[in-house]
Amino acid sequence: MRLWTLHPKHLDPAGLVALWRETLLAQAVLQGKTKGYKHHPQLIRFQQLDDPAAGVATYLAVIHEDAVRRGYNFDGSKIQKKRWTGKISETKGQLAYEWEHLERKLKKRNPEWHKVHHKDLVPTPHPMFRMVAGDVRDWEKV
Repeated sequence: MRLWTLHPKHLDPAGLVALWRETLLAQAVLQGKTKGYKHHPQLIRFQQLDDPAAGVATYLAVIHEDAVRRGYNFDGSKIQKKRWTGKISETKGQLAYEWEHLERKLKKRNPEWHKVHHKDLVPTPHPMFRMVAGDVRDWEKV
């Protein structure tokens, strides 16, 4: 499971589909509908919120918006209705680490997409994250 700090627009089609599925799983975990994944490190940022499930629903809504923009037919009714309106502080080091990680993945998995969509790009975060100074997070598996 990877819940990217990066904006979903940076993901190739396979990455966007994977993010959608993994975040739906995260939503189910945070709603108490699963037995597994409760202690997955990618959930820590959401588990610290006053309403973790609403936080992940807000995260999912942005993924859905990006999918619709691309012409995909992701089922938005799978996202819980209640949203979280705050911002999660995330480090610039975490964003940079994820960007490098994604670059490596895309160069192998989809080099043509990478060449067209990542040329001279600067990574941008998912809009629910407020970037702050700092290194890669301790929970990240480097």
